[in-house]
Amino acid sequence: MADDEAETEPAPPVDARSGRSGAAPEVADALPRDDDPLTESVETALAGRSAVVAVGVPLRLLPSVLAARERSSGAPWRVACRPGAVDALSRALVLGSAVAEAVETDAIRLRTGEPLGHGTSGTLFASPDRVDAVVGPPGDRTLATTAVDDGSGGASAAGAREAITGVRAAAESRFDAAAAAPVGMPSRTRLLAAARETLDDRFADDLAAVLESLAPGEFGRTTEPTDRTLLVALAARHDHLFRDLRRWVGVDGVGIAPAQEFTRDRRALVERELIESVKVPMGPGRPMLRLRAVDDVLLRARPEEVPSVLDGRFALPTDADGRLSRDAGREGRRPVWERRRW
Repeated sequence: MADDEAETEPAPPVDARSGRSGAAPEVADALPRDDDPLTESVETALAGRSAVVAVGVPLRLLPSVLAARERSSGAPWRVACRPGAVDALSRALVLGSAVAEAVETDAIRLRTGEPLGHGTSGTLFASPDRVDAVVGPPGDRTLATTAVDDGSGGASAAGAREAITGVRAAAESRFDAAAAAPVGMPSRTRLLAAARETLDDRFADDLAAVLESLAPGEFGRTTEPTDRTLLVALAARHDHLFRDLRRWVGVDGVGIAPAQEFTRDRRALVERELIESVKVPMGPGRPMLRLRAVDDVLLRARPEEVPSVLDGRFALPTDADGRLSRDAGREGRRPVWERRRW
């Protein structure tokens, strides 16, 4: 990450659960940002354009590029992100799966490379008749635009076109020199297809609705509840076996995260009295664990409301063992044996 970008994007904290240091950026740390006019400016400037070449794209602007691409058509956009940005997508279910979908459908071609060194930021978006460069001091970035005005004619239009051609050529050269960057998160299509096959249609439909409703920076890996917590909770709403969930998400499945990492999230949900793990004997050997939601609010919530339910419960105080404090969150809840079945 370039020095100027490091000043504008906060250093990610240490993830106590994974032991990772703050050396690599995290989507949840960079997004969402309140009062960030640059992200809106980038999406507005890029929407509807064709043959875009983008270089030096930081993590915070990637959702804007993706949103603009969805509002455009034509040949694939070539996007070279800053070092570390694509790696962070492997730990970001919402944004990572959306970017992977765009790559899989050839809407964008993604690489990792150094910033262009143009202006003060090194982030630049070029198309055949327009160039937008991110300029300005850290914390006050804006877009500087050079465009061809066919109505002006004369030397000014010719000069603008020549300048755009030169800058675009430099951007293309920088993109070509960048390294291929596979996204370490499955595409939405692959994610949901595998969920239907390994789990069931109800779970896949819930997951599709949740992913569609969440902002790019929500449910990462640095704070609870994580994206893993969300997936365990969704599975518990449909009484799935923990083994089947882990088979779907693990490295032998779609590869969202190592299967063993989900145990801590399952325990966190049990400790907060949202789900239970029911031992189910299945022949010789250790019994399986069936995930079962035991909280009325979690059971009755629409899929897109589940993230808010989790946020609310994880915000309640817990004791030294990680369980809910005696009176926390009990008002308005009924015991599991009294809950309505349907």
